[in-house]
Amino acid sequence: MPQADHQLTLLKGSEGFFQALVHAFDASVREIRLETYIFHPEASVIAVAQALVRAANRGVAVYVLFDGAGTPTLAPAWRQAFDDAGVRWRIFRPLGWAGVLFPRRWRRLHRKLCVVDGRIGFCGGINLIDDYLDPNHGYLQQPRLDFAVQVIGPLVRTMHATMYQLWWRTQVSFQLQKADLRGAWRDLQRARLGDAKGIMAVDPQPGASAKLVLRDNLRNRTQIERAYRRALACAQSDVLIANAYFLPGRKILESLIHVARRGVRVRLLLQGRYEYFIQFHAARALYERLLAAGIEIYEYRPSFLHAKVAVVDGHWVTVGSSNIDPLSLLLAREANVVIDDRGFAQGLLGHLDAVVREDAVRVDAQAYAQRAWHVRWLDRIALLLMRLTLFLIGLRY
Repeated sequence: MPQADHQLTLLKGSEGFFQALVHAFDASVREIRLETYIFHPEASVIAVAQALVRAANRGVAVYVLFDGAGTPTLAPAWRQAFDDAGVRWRIFRPLGWAGVLFPRRWRRLHRKLCVVDGRIGFCGGINLIDDYLDPNHGYLQQPRLDFAVQVIGPLVRTMHATMYQLWWRTQVSFQLQKADLRGAWRDLQRARLGDAKGIMAVDPQPGASAKLVLRDNLRNRTQIERAYRRALACAQSDVLIANAYFLPGRKILESLIHVARRGVRVRLLLQGRYEYFIQFHAARALYERLLAAGIEIYEYRPSFLHAKVAVVDGHWVTVGSSNIDPLSLLLAREANVVIDDRGFAQGLLGHLDAVVREDAVRVDAQAYAQRAWHVRWLDRIALLLMRLTLFLIGLRY
């Protein structure tokens, strides 16, 4: 259930997010927990890495977890700096020599969470990589479009608990690799029992209602998808979704079409620049059904879109790491914050409206229908490849 009394701050892009992290790290006195898919300590990320080191040198307990696909290794200089300062860091499920050849290795840590002293939390889609740097395409002319939210309130305790449990479960795997069964059992007990040492008391203040919605392969397999579908089912006037890798399954696709046919205005802000073959072309294979239902599709062109946010009826909001695609909704560990607050929603909606108006191109149904035959085939092939992949690994979407 959503909890009340939260103070929320919308953070746009890495500039705002990294500044908020550094400020919180430098003020920390007890504990920092950080999870990210990509940790690339160059350019603007150096300040974040240095703040982690400073905190550890002051005696703050610092725990950092990177994903093994997004961050296969840590540069030797930072490995040394973290180890010397006492930063506890781990790589979640390292890929090893076979990379992602085996489907079970596709279950990645994609969420971006941070909790400082158990009183300030962060959740969003922003990786720890400079907004002007892309791992596959090099330096960008314009920064990526992305968002995060800073949270103060009861929800932070929930964020802390889930990060604490995942850290010690990761430690269990580490101990088993060393054949240390006693250490593995000890760390498993830690994960089960939880911990309150990193929590500082915060006086409750009236504020927004918010909830942490997780996606994992155990108890929370469909929670994020259900949150979207519930919001769409209740929509009365306006839906605006900004999503980087948009490839909805049957249920969300039908929900979008149904709500549009009820007369609700539905706008999708999607990736307009080519980044990956399947994500780019497979999404376009679905445009025909969406456009036929009256859904407005806008493609963001100035740089790469990386946001995973939505606003419904000017009060329901989600900000997080989960794309609306099978990798996020079926395989990866994800985290979104769902918010019910008109003030916060209007702030995010203002940003998105400006992007739609100034930086996006609306997809014209007639032009889409007349696109070149080879482009149509690429779209169909990409969608077929995605469906075939899901079939081979035994997933329905």
